[in-house]
Amino acid sequence: MGLSVRFAAYHRPNMALHTTHLLYLHGFRSSPASTKARMVCDHLARTQPQVTVWCPQLPPSPQEALSMVMHGTADWPSDSMAVIGSSLGGFYATIVSQQRHCRAALLNPAVDPARDLAKYIGEHSSWHNAEETFFFRAEFVDELRAMSPGELKAPELIYALIAQGDEVLDWREMQARYAKCRHRVLPGSDHAISNFAEYLDEVLREIGLAA
Repeated sequence: MGLSVRFAAYHRPNMALHTTHLLYLHGFRSSPASTKARMVCDHLARTQPQVTVWCPQLPPSPQEALSMVMHGTADWPSDSMAVIGSSLGGFYATIVSQQRHCRAALLNPAVDPARDLAKYIGEHSSWHNAEETFFFRAEFVDELRAMSPGELKAPELIYALIAQGDEVLDWREMQARYAKCRHRVLPGSDHAISNFAEYLDEVLREIGLAA
């Protein structure tokens, strides 16, 4: 079982209102074809088909990605929408949650992507389709730096799932960043959270999607 760390001083948002709209944001070089994205979308299609689910392919420009997401969810009700974000998508999801005041579940969220991705400037292929390539430009690092959400104004809206075995990001940095949020630290696992199926129900429950 994972090590669960919860803070009683921070209250859950009103969970009486069931989530009706879910946004899923993938990570760097990832796509809607990622295992976790498909697992979430397939599960909800089977168990809660009435929920609107949007898992867009994010452009490499962080500014364009966030603009697309905000525009695409502009008419969603903040009190019954939620967002799941993985890795870089977790960074974006944090911004969405704090700006829209909606619930969020973060999966090994990137804390300082401007720092971490500075060494990845250049051409890359998608993890899920090697024939799909994109160019990560130097100015994208500046875009990430400019959109950093700073101190969390509504940490009670966020739940984070953090793997100690993450080979890409430092779990201690993630835990410190989201210390005021509800979170679970998993001993072992990895950046992809390969055992995500074990925690899917918990993640959905934390954002108002309990079946």
